[in-house]
Amino acid sequence: MSARSERDVSIRFAENDADVRACFPLMQQLRPHIETADAFVDRWRRQMAEGYRILSLWQDGRPIALAGFRVQHNMIHGRFLYVDDLVTDADARASGHGARLLNRLQAEARTAGCRLLTLDAALDNVFGHRFYYRQGLLARGLHFGIPVRQVGAIGR
Repeated sequence: MSARSERDVSIRFAENDADVRACFPLMQQLRPHIETADAFVDRWRRQMAEGYRILSLWQDGRPIALAGFRVQHNMIHGRFLYVDDLVTDADARASGHGARLLNRLQAEARTAGCRLLTLDAALDNVFGHRFYYRQGLLARGLHFGIPVRQVGAIGR
């Protein structure tokens, strides 16, 4: 990234509906199943009640990279920062934006007294894996899951 473009990029939290709506096209690149800005804002509000925050890099009046995260506690890690979402606009990748967000998230984790910063990556996200390894994140296990059938959904 050139010195000029580095100065033109600001970093800030999405603190209101307008900021979150502005982040929607970017988030949709990562989460295409979220179909509308209204649905995204609704999810953000619900997750925000559980500590979720969006940190974004802005350039020319629009977000070009974002990280959604929360501080959590569990038995295995104690207090940790979990990165739910990390995405850089397809046209701005390989510009250091993701690394800048991860560096800031590490600072947030330190400030919050976290012992670990962690995230999940899909097994087929090979480019993401390479990026995470370059940033010092190491694969520490596999994430397992099973869909839970809702009441009344048996036999569907």
